[in-house]
Amino acid sequence: MRLWSIHPQYLDKKGLLAVWREGLLAKRVLEGKTKGYRSHPQLVRFKNYKNSIVAIDAYLFEIYKEAKKRRYNFDRRKIKTVRLKDRIPVTSGQIEFEFRHLIEKLKSRDKEKYKQIKLAKKIKIHPIFLRVPGEKEVWERSY
Repeated sequence: MRLWSIHPQYLDKKGLLAVWREGLLAKRVLEGKTKGYRSHPQLVRFKNYKNSIVAIDAYLFEIYKEAKKRRYNFDRRKIKTVRLKDRIPVTSGQIEFEFRHLIEKLKSRDKEKYKQIKLAKKIKIHPIFLRVPGEKEVWERSY
């Protein structure tokens, strides 16, 4: 499961489809509607938010908006329209780690998207997150 901290605009088609599907799975986990993935480390930041369901819906709403821009047909009925009052902190080290990880994936998977984003000066983050100083998140696994 990869719930990207970086802005969904950087994701290629395969990445955007995957994060939508994985985000919906995360929502089911947070709602207690599935037994798998309950202790998945990427869910920590959603679980730590005052209302984890609101947080994941806000996350997925931004993914939905990016999909709509690209004219993809994601089922809007699967999520609620919410915006977070308080953004969720994510470390600058995590953002850089994820961006490098995505660039490595795109080198072989989508060369056009790779060329488009590899020279980004400042990495935009997903709108529900707030960039804070720090290293890669402790829950992140290494590749």
